[in-house]
Amino acid sequence: MPHLPSHSSPLTCSSTLFITLILVCSQPNRSAAAAAAANATGRHRQMSLDYYTKSCPQVEQLVASVTSQRFKEVPVSGPATIRLFFHDCFVEGCDASILISSKPGSKELAEKDAIENKDLRVEGFETIAKAKSLVENRCPGVVSCADILAIAARDFVHLSGGPYYQVKKGRWDGRISMATRVPPNIPRANSTIDQLLKLFNSKGLTLEDMVVLSGAHTIGFAHCEQFLSRLYDYNGMKQPDPMLDPKLLKALRMSCPHYGGNKDIVAPFDVTTPFLFDHTYYANLEARLGLLASDQALFADPRTRPVVQDLAKDKQKFFQAFGAAMEKMGLIGVKRGRKHGERRRDCSFHE
Repeated sequence: MPHLPSHSSPLTCSSTLFITLILVCSQPNRSAAAAAAANATGRHRQMSLDYYTKSCPQVEQLVASVTSQRFKEVPVSGPATIRLFFHDCFVEGCDASILISSKPGSKELAEKDAIENKDLRVEGFETIAKAKSLVENRCPGVVSCADILAIAARDFVHLSGGPYYQVKKGRWDGRISMATRVPPNIPRANSTIDQLLKLFNSKGLTLEDMVVLSGAHTIGFAHCEQFLSRLYDYNGMKQPDPMLDPKLLKALRMSCPHYGGNKDIVAPFDVTTPFLFDHTYYANLEARLGLLASDQALFADPRTRPVVQDLAKDKQKFFQAFGAAMEKMGLIGVKRGRKHGERRRDCSFHE
């Protein structure tokens, strides 16, 4: 990948620059929510910032040495790893089950091979594998893959210009990884606000958490197929999404033809500062520059619009809220002890 543009010179949303950017970069119910929240609270008491103080005191420095190098050499590793953390936590909890490979010849595929996870970039998996290898070399059999993934995701948020928040540790790795459990637990590119709220509430996350965590789309890219219907056949009406800015529509159509030729093309979630972790994502929604239908819906819906407008005005408020929401999400379904989990030496295979 070529060198990234300077953060001090953000890209504009002109058709020419936008197309250049795309081509260069293409290489539950209330009771359930209450139960999830209660579970997270219980796990919170068992986890700590100094969990590895005696067993592997340098774990954060070890992971940081890998993430900082990957950020410089393979920048896409950042959004890839952050997305990996989201997809892990929302299925089976934050237990690194997303990292387990399918067993050869098995009829049951692992999470990573689910259709919904097919676009997860290999750079994210490679980053965790490298960090795990380094940690295992210094502290064999001690640190879980789940904790390494949580730390790495935080590192990349900060390296991209975002907030630095503390990561509580003490997760164990899960033994179960099933592709069939992915579809009902992962947000879709065209999910409605009602669908998103039901899903996030089932994880013990609030409406505000949902809008704040969606801000992770301030960096990263999406393939054409994730927003193609908005360009040509929105809601089966044979017309583009009227909420999409006309200039952005024109630019996206140039790179994403209706049929064929767009499989490997990607576009940035944030068309103005695509490589900088900031709050511009929310201002983009106000300007009808949201890439996915689920992004733009956050501004269109009166329940979530006030939160979008609030975060668009105050970067520090977004940063503070994002760190808190990531910590909260990082407690979903945490496994503790050998009865419920393991500490894998190779994140790809459970014992």
